[in-house]
Amino acid sequence: MSNINELSISQLKRAVILKEKIADLERELSSLIGTSSAGPSTRKGGMSAAGRARIAAAQKKRWAKIKAGLPASAAAAKPAKRKMSAAGRAAISAAAKARWARVNGGK
Repeated sequence: MSNINELSISQLKRAVILKEKIADLERELSSLIGTSSAGPSTRKGGMSAAGRARIAAAQKKRWAKIKAGLPASAAAAKPAKRKMSAAGRAAISAAAKARWARVNGGK
């Protein structure tokens, strides 16, 4: 492709005519398809502020409904942590020791 500075006047005029024809064809195509030919969108996905606000409001409404069914003290309290019994810890420890004994027993 040659540099634009190296083109003759007649070649430049021809280039301008071709560019105008291409622009006309793009406008005609967009009118048929129903899209704009403004070029690629700079927005890459995402969500509008109104959309985020709707989702936040819906989530707050869901949480309010869940908390409404609980007693006042339970709604404010943190969930209880699960605790393992001493017997459960001992059983897991014994199983782990037995596995390691099998692994190290072959050496």
